Amino acid sequence: MRLSFGLEARQVQTQKLAPRMIQSMEILQLPIMALQERIEQEMEENPMLEVTDRDETLPDEEGESDESAVTSRTEDEKELVVKDDSSNAEDFERLANMDNDMPDTFDDFRRSSNRIQEEGDRQHDLMANAMERPESLNDYLLHQLAELDIDDDVERIAERIVSCLDARDGGYFKSSLIDMLPPDHKPGDVAKAEAALAVVQSLEPSGIAARNLRECLLNQLRDDMEFSDKMRVLINGHLDDLAENRMLAIQKKTGYSIEMIQKIREELHKLNPKPGASFMETYVPLVTPDVIVEQNDEGVYTVRLVDDYLPNLRISEYYRRRLMDPKATDEEKEFIKRKVGSAQWLIESIQQRRRTLTRVSQAIVDYQKKFLDEGPEAIEPLKMQQIADQVGVHVTTVSRAVDDKWIQTPRGIFPLRRFFVFGTQSADGEDVAYETIRLKLQEIIDKEDKTNPLSDDELVDELKKEGMGVARRTITKYRKKMGIPSSRQRRDWSRQS
Repeated sequence: MRLSFGLEARQVQTQKLAPRMIQSMEILQLPIMALQERIEQEMEENPMLEVTDRDETLPDEEGESDESAVTSRTEDEKELVVKDDSSNAEDFERLANMDNDMPDTFDDFRRSSNRIQEEGDRQHDLMANAMERPESLNDYLLHQLAELDIDDDVERIAERIVSCLDARDGGYFKSSLIDMLPPDHKPGDVAKAEAALAVVQSLEPSGIAARNLRECLLNQLRDDMEFSDKMRVLINGHLDDLAENRMLAIQKKTGYSIEMIQKIREELHKLNPKPGASFMETYVPLVTPDVIVEQNDEGVYTVRLVDDYLPNLRISEYYRRRLMDPKATDEEKEFIKRKVGSAQWLIESIQQRRRTLTRVSQAIVDYQKKFLDEGPEAIEPLKMQQIADQVGVHVTTVSRAVDDKWIQTPRGIFPLRRFFVFGTQSADGEDVAYETIRLKLQEIIDKEDKTNPLSDDELVDELKKEGMGVARRTITKYRKKMGIPSSRQRRDWSRQS
C-alpha cells in the first residue's frame, strides 16, 4: 500500500511539473528584450505579481535562498505551485469584483504596470532614434511563414529551421532535422520536420534553406524555364564537370551538343548559388547583449548577465495574507491559488534562466579563452554536447540557452552560437577548428602569386609550415566551402584581369 501511494504521488508530481518545465524552457530561450516584454505581459494578466526594489534580497545564483522576499512562502502556501493553472471563464468577473473590493492593492499594481510601461516607452524611443534596421533574412522568411495556413506543429518546426539560417552562409540549412524536434519527440514528428523544411524551401528567395548546392539550384528551377529538363540533368549529375569546364565529358555522358551545353550553362549562371546572401548587411546591428565577459587583474574571464532591464518580481504579500484569511470565500481562494501558482512558476523560471545561462556562458568562455586572448584565429573546435556534459544538462538546454543570445567580450559582441565551431584533426592528432584553417587558408591564398597560384598540394605544404598538418582532401573540401576556385581557375581569372 505504501509503495502504491509513493508511485501515485510521483506520477501526480510529474504531471504537475510538466507545465513548469515547458515554461522554464520557453523563458530560457528568450533573449533579454523579449523576456522583458514577456514579463510585462504576465504582469498585465496576473495581479499576484508585483515589482519590488532592486536592493531587496534576491536568491543566490544557486537558488539556495528560498527564504528571500521573492520566493518565500509558508508551508501551506507551498502547495500552491503544484495546482493546475487551467483557464477559467469566470476569472475576469472575479478579478473585477476583487478590484472593487480592494482598490488600494490594485492601484499599487497599476502603478507598477505604469512603471514597466514607462520603461518600455523609453526603450522604444531609444530604438526609434537609432538607425533603422533593414529586414533580415530570418524576419523576411518569418513574415511569409505567418501568412501560410499550415499545421501548428509544422509551423513551429519551420520557425525553428528559419532561426538556423544565416545570410552569411547563403541561407543554407546546415543543421539536422532531428535537432529541430524536442528530445521527447515521437517517430511521426520526423515527417512533420520534413514537411516544415519543404515549407521553408517554398518561400522566397527561391532556393533558400537548401542542404547543399545541388538542392539549392534544383529548388530554383521552374517548368516554364528554357531547358529546365536539361538543366535538371546537369545539376543532378554534372556539377563537378561544369565547374571544371569538362564539356566533352558532359557531351559523352548526356549526348547533348557542345552548343547546347553552353546554352544550358548560361541559363544555370542565372540561378543564385547563395540566395540568402542578398540579406547580408554591412552595418553593425543594434543588439542588446545578454551576457558580458569581464577580465580581472589575474587575466581570468568571468561572465555576468545583463538583466537591469528586468523588473524584480515577487508574489503580492496582500494576496498571501488574503489566502490565509478565514473570511475569504473558497471561490476567491481557488482563484488566488491558481494565479499565485502561475506567478511563482514565472519567478522561478526566470531564476532558472539566470542560473543556466550563467553556467553555460561561463563554460563557453572557459573553453574559448584562447579566442578571447588571441582573436578569432585561435578559436577551438567546440560542440554543444561538450558544454552540456560539463554543465550537466541536456544538449537541447544548451541550444535553447544560446539561441538568439549575444555576448559582449573584449574582442567585440558576438552571438553565443559563434563559439560552437566544427573542426578536424591535424596530422599530429591535435584538434583544429575549421575557422582557424579557413582564416589561415584565406591568408595564404591572398598572399600567393596570382600569376602562379598554389595548388591544393602546395596549400597543404604551406599549412604544414604553420603547424597545421591537414590532408589534401580536407583542404579541397574547405576551399570549396569558402567559394575559392581551383588554382587553374584562379590563374585563368588572373590572366583575364
